[in-house]
Amino acid sequence: MSTPVVSREQMLANHVSRASEMKGSPLAFLDMRMAAHERENINIIGLNVTENVDDPALAPIISAPAHGFSVGYIRAKKGCGAALHAHETEEVFVPMRGQWEIYWLEGEEEQSVVLDVGDVVNVPIGIYRGFRCVSDDPDALMLAVIGGPDPGKPNWHPSVLEAARATGLDVDDEGNLLVTD
Repeated sequence: MSTPVVSREQMLANHVSRASEMKGSPLAFLDMRMAAHERENINIIGLNVTENVDDPALAPIISAPAHGFSVGYIRAKKGCGAALHAHETEEVFVPMRGQWEIYWLEGEEEQSVVLDVGDVVNVPIGIYRGFRCVSDDPDALMLAVIGGPDPGKPNWHPSVLEAARATGLDVDDEGNLLVTD
């Protein structure tokens, strides 16, 4: 194997993203118009799991390709986060600022764990899960890492699909976001 040569200019242009300059989208997913699910999703490396594939704000900030993973940030105010959904990939969460609650369904019963800065949770494949900011920190931020070569689309809990349709959002058969209003 030969060792690649990457100049400082190439590294800065294609492989570095500054937190102070990162901006994402407030409409990446079906649930983001629902009360308590407003948030900003920022795709840093790889496409991550995204339903709104036409939103240029969701293009990965780092242009270098990801091989088998994607990395993103989530910003949310206290009480806000993602509604119940499942993935066909693992999902890892690490709070960077503030406390975050990860919740999931154990059968029909909701369980949860509160994570502090630096804590890590690896959510198993296929279970319904969600997360919410439980911090008063106005700059609360959580790192999300998705495994696998294809992050796919979320599989929304039926209650979320019904509630989202009332906000004018739906998904097509391929899981892409539809704005119906």
